[in-house]
Amino acid sequence: MALIGTAAMLAPLVFPAKTAAQTPLYTGPGSCSSASCHGGVQPRSDNSVLQNEYTTWAIQDKHSRAFSGLTSDIGKRIARNLNIADAATSPKCVGCHTLDVPNEQKARTFDSNEGVSCESCHGAASNWLGPHTAKDGNYAKSLALGLYDTRDPVRRNEKCLSCHLGDSTKTVDHETIAAGHPDLYFEIESFSAVMPPHWKDAGAADTKTLAVGQAVQLREFLRRIGRDAGEVWPEYADLDCFACHHDLTASKDSWRQERGYAGRKAGNPPFNVSRFAVLDVIAKKLDGAAARQLDTEVTKVNQLVSNPQADRRQISVAAAQAAAAADTLAHDLAAMNPDAAVSAGLINAICADSERIAAQGERSAEQAGMVINSLFIGYEQGKKPVNDAKIRSAIGDLYKQFEHPSSYNPETFARALRDLGALTGGL
Repeated sequence: MALIGTAAMLAPLVFPAKTAAQTPLYTGPGSCSSASCHGGVQPRSDNSVLQNEYTTWAIQDKHSRAFSGLTSDIGKRIARNLNIADAATSPKCVGCHTLDVPNEQKARTFDSNEGVSCESCHGAASNWLGPHTAKDGNYAKSLALGLYDTRDPVRRNEKCLSCHLGDSTKTVDHETIAAGHPDLYFEIESFSAVMPPHWKDAGAADTKTLAVGQAVQLREFLRRIGRDAGEVWPEYADLDCFACHHDLTASKDSWRQERGYAGRKAGNPPFNVSRFAVLDVIAKKLDGAAARQLDTEVTKVNQLVSNPQADRRQISVAAAQAAAAADTLAHDLAAMNPDAAVSAGLINAICADSERIAAQGERSAEQAGMVINSLFIGYEQGKKPVNDAKIRSAIGDLYKQFEHPSSYNPETFARALRDLGALTGGL
């Protein structure tokens, strides 16, 4: 398979003279492709980096093919449904499917067709590209020159979520989902685990990053709600998709009707609580004071969002306050260093809260499954339990509940969580 970015890889690096402010330029992934830098074939063990990161990205990483998805049959169909002439040039699409930057920030070696590439995550490279290879170069110096700090768990999650959830310039709304784009969901350690690793210590799920990720994800979701309430409301992508998009059953078999509609009128579409359902457990376990404040603020948002007649300005204010509480929690969690015992405690706490989480719907259950799986992978790095195979099988049973999302059954999922909790109680 040919490596992506061949033209950029062969072209000499040419940077315009820097201004006094040293405006950073995007150089393209080819600037990282030298075999002596990040373009090696085999990973190195005698260095602080693997030195095959570019090769891994170009051949194995789906991010490198994100742009080509816009011209696929499905991409063309989505564009047609959205009345977009060409998804490959539409700001609505290229913001996430490639590195879309202003022309004045592009070096001559930059090519927008190369998908989500190195600088999408690590920042414009022109200022730090040379210095970071020097003998006295180090991470701190590169950060000062504009390298994006992916080692900071808050900032790392922010970067991922800017596309995997959206931000002030990028979003996947209800119209886009109806046109055929997948709904967005995210859990950083689960998504990182299925990436071809281009970093060392791959495979060791990090409990801190996971916990921070849950808080940052909620914060960004609340910020999105605040923006949506100020522009167009209701925005159905902020609500629980499967409250409407689910298989219909006889009334006697309807768990939704049996559960009732606490806090809202029957028929009002509910707030999508999936980005809080599991975080609530994590926060109560690790940061009780912040958890109580966050619960209070999210409850206000939930009540307002689930009321079609609610004042949009009130929604925006409540969402901003809840986002601030989630931000406080995220930074509190980032300052912690949870060990394996904490990971085990979180698994058991989530399992113990099986009824509440299961009743929140398929997306909340999905978050619980992903979080538990990531926590257990991290736990296993230090100590493999004697019943490892049984626990792994029980986690697999959780994932079976998501094969047909509209047919999700909370009783089945809650039972599967309880069964798992019985196996993990001795961790």
